[in-house]
Amino acid sequence: MAQQATEHTIVARIAEHARSRPGHPAVIFEDTEVSWARLHEDSNRAAHALRAHGAGHGARVAYIGRESHHYYTLAIACAKAGAVLVPVNWRLTAGEVNHILRDSGAALLFAESEFLPVVARSRPDGEGCDVIEVDSPRGRHTGFTAWLEGHPHSDPGFVPTTDEPVAQMYTSGTTGLPKGVVLAHRTFFTFIDNMQRAGADWIDWRPEDRSLSAFPGLHAGGYAWFMHCLNVGATSVVLQTFVAEDAVRAIERHGVTTLWAAPAMLQMMLVEPGVTRATFRSLRKTVYGGSPIHRELLLQCMEGFAGELVQAYAAAETGSFITCLRADEHVADNPKLASAGRLCPGNELRIVDEDGRTLGPDEPGRICVRTPAEFVEYWHRPDETARMKRDGWLYMGDSGYLDEDGYLFLRDRSTTRSSSPGRTSTPSRSRTSSAPTRPSTTWPSSACRTRAGARSCGRRW
Repeated sequence: MAQQATEHTIVARIAEHARSRPGHPAVIFEDTEVSWARLHEDSNRAAHALRAHGAGHGARVAYIGRESHHYYTLAIACAKAGAVLVPVNWRLTAGEVNHILRDSGAALLFAESEFLPVVARSRPDGEGCDVIEVDSPRGRHTGFTAWLEGHPHSDPGFVPTTDEPVAQMYTSGTTGLPKGVVLAHRTFFTFIDNMQRAGADWIDWRPEDRSLSAFPGLHAGGYAWFMHCLNVGATSVVLQTFVAEDAVRAIERHGVTTLWAAPAMLQMMLVEPGVTRATFRSLRKTVYGGSPIHRELLLQCMEGFAGELVQAYAAAETGSFITCLRADEHVADNPKLASAGRLCPGNELRIVDEDGRTLGPDEPGRICVRTPAEFVEYWHRPDETARMKRDGWLYMGDSGYLDEDGYLFLRDRSTTRSSSPGRTSTPSRSRTSSAPTRPSTTWPSSACRTRAGARSCGRRW
């Protein structure tokens, strides 16, 4: 039976877009524009190819490399084959890559040629999953596109439920070893549904949007942003990796309307030579989060970016945004600017002490969240999953307090897990993954603004 477009899955939604607006751009990467029809057909072919290589329902499919339209074709193909995408950060050490490949049990690994040496060092015995070289975004059409040849573009026929796992994002724990956060299809639908039911547009995606995530798609924040765009049929403008001058150029060239970025990324864009508020005239909304922010920088962003500015708090385990400081609350003399905002519709939040007792206003403790977008499990870690998920609540690694108006103020982390973009963190180098709440003591150097400097500074992103 054909799947109905009303079902909340990636598989159903892209099929709907391919039928209703086939020529509309789904992904723009540099000079390549991929329509919804082409993305649908290419991902169908990739799904058939995955199955032919034994990577069908439940299989883990790893990817190490920078972003391009091929990455998202593979991500959607995994959903259509019933497989689970396992993004591997290309900045990780060979030992960390080895751990992720072994822990996930990946059946197949897609790797950009530049990172094949890291892959080889991660598997000194030569054992493990098969490796397929991905096209270099500026290179010849080999690898991934050649791998698709000969496979049909017909519907693979897999009909997932909304609770079917679709991605496994690795983030560090107190041991310092990355652990897999398993996310389901529903993760990328519940937030939008709840906002629409509430008649709220604090953070929203529209079919006519051209949206840019400065966070990489190898990170839960970047992947989720893309899938929320897919949900409504918005166009995703993809960067190979974040470089401030490239991001600014993409915003101007493609008329980007929504932006998702970390505070330091916004700062680097603002100080690009020749940048003025008019540079960002196409933006209707900029959503920021992922790290602390200086009040001075926040005021600069309020002045320098056109459109609305919105703050958000989330983590890999929550799947989507939990709290939001709305655009109309971004007023210079508003004391709530130091907060992470209030609950988004459909979510619940409480602060508890060490005994699990709910605390009152202004009493600091551990943040507990209830959200329909929550993760499925930590892969092969039932004890850690049980500690995180208790009685329907997520016991977050962040601490903070709610004021009497229900605004969330974050403090230091209560555990040492990091979901910051770019790379996983061991306890000794962990930072908060919260939305900005207090001044940051360090900033990337100006070298990060250029392509040449991005590689050395890129470890942050």
